Amino acid sequence: MGGFLQSNSAARSAVCLNVTALTTGKGYLLNWSCVCLPWFSGPLNLCSGEFSLNSKWIKIFVLTISKNKTFLSLFFFPRNFFTKRTKELKPAVQSAPGWKLFGKVPPRENLPKDSKIIQQEYEARTGRMYKPPPPSTRRKNIEFEPLSTTALILEDRPANLPAKSVEEALRHRQEYDEMVAEAKKREIKEAHKRKKIMRERFKQEDNIASAMVIWINEILPNWEGMRATRRVRELWWQGLPPSVRGKVWSLAVGNELNITPELYEIFLSRAKERWKSFSETNSENDVEDVSASVADREASLELIKLDISRTFPSLYIFQKGGPYHDLLHSVLGAYTCYRPDVGYVQGMSFIAAVLILNLEEADAFIAFANLLNKPCQLAFFRVDHSMMLKYFAAFEVFFEENLPKLFLHFKSYSLTPDIYLIDWIFTLYSKSLPLDLACRVWDVFCRDGEEFLFRTGLGILRLYEDILLQMDFIHIAQFLTKLPEDITSEKLFSCIAAIQMQNSNKKWAQVFASLMKDNKEGDKNHSPALKS
Repeated sequence: MGGFLQSNSAARSAVCLNVTALTTGKGYLLNWSCVCLPWFSGPLNLCSGEFSLNSKWIKIFVLTISKNKTFLSLFFFPRNFFTKRTKELKPAVQSAPGWKLFGKVPPRENLPKDSKIIQQEYEARTGRMYKPPPPSTRRKNIEFEPLSTTALILEDRPANLPAKSVEEALRHRQEYDEMVAEAKKREIKEAHKRKKIMRERFKQEDNIASAMVIWINEILPNWEGMRATRRVRELWWQGLPPSVRGKVWSLAVGNELNITPELYEIFLSRAKERWKSFSETNSENDVEDVSASVADREASLELIKLDISRTFPSLYIFQKGGPYHDLLHSVLGAYTCYRPDVGYVQGMSFIAAVLILNLEEADAFIAFANLLNKPCQLAFFRVDHSMMLKYFAAFEVFFEENLPKLFLHFKSYSLTPDIYLIDWIFTLYSKSLPLDLACRVWDVFCRDGEEFLFRTGLGILRLYEDILLQMDFIHIAQFLTKLPEDITSEKLFSCIAAIQMQNSNKKWAQVFASLMKDNKEGDKNHSPALKS
């Protein structure tokens, strides 16, 4: 049997006692040994011995040595404590001793047998002879090792299945060669495509670098005299270099409102005071006062916070904790105090975010306020239904002129422009198109004005005309609400260039003016004073 004795923890020692009781012709013999535990640091000599067990009680002495003291312990065990069994003493087997956690253990008597020995013992016991299966006569292609499931068609079938015929093997080889050839063709085609994209990118970068020099050294110093020249307009159509984009936007939009950076700081401080009071006195009465008017409701802090969190979420720069979160919050808050008649409307955050990415804070606010003061933006953000209907009517005139087939398809489903145009105009395509492409749309929008916004919409419809003709009302609305992400500037601008903004020798401004005139005349005809 075995026992484990542990001394006082202060002694920092313990003894593992292995006890075995054997029966010989002379009576009981007790073999015992003491070993030190691994964590004991003091010196301890291993000891062992045999004691004759003729008395009623068995005495065992245990010597425990600590770091500073030595203890001698005496243990009494009854004689019948050990199980009596008859066993001949055998000499220790000379083999590698085993190990356990607290010291050595006796070596194992049964060593692992070899598989051949086990087989021989089994044959001798059962009288059966093991016959290995005959080697397969099927040829194994050692040189070929399949690396994929596609290559398995060249391998022979397992032995339990019928073998391939010569014709089948040849057909499989041919199919495999065709698949490999197609894969190589696809790989070569994709490599050429990647090289083409890289060449176009390098060419575009070279064009941007050369254009930047022209804009900085020639155009910007002589802005008023060169902005309307044919050369500048062509450069403008190709896209503005990012380094001068913000400056050109500011000059093109202008500052008719005469806003100064100092005025921005004044309205920003008002917005901060309003937010502070709103957060401190957020009671039921305050909520009722906020919901009393549309402007106050739209300008509330909660609505601006909610919209900022959904502004370009993939960029992670305008969300809370992002580098531009507070900046965007400041610009929008200052505008709500500057134009309480407009307040904050969903979609403004995307316009302000694009400006912040290209301009300094005060310049972004100035451009933002002047941009939203344009007739088209003011009509949409004030939700002026009569003006919005005029813009939709003018859009449909050029829609029918440029895309008559798609126009009739939309008419058959009663799909009106407001379903897809409102989101495009509210955000100036910054939410619907990739950011770099939206910035290029903004470039030409700053050059041509509101006309280009509707021309861009017609360009999108032209680009996806074949797809839209196959869709019904629901799918068209869903498709135009979320455009494909793989749209490229080259394809879109080629479609925009193909759109002719002219109807019966009338341009956009003339068509829109005639619609406004017809509306005024209609209002006069329906006037109660004229009827009387």
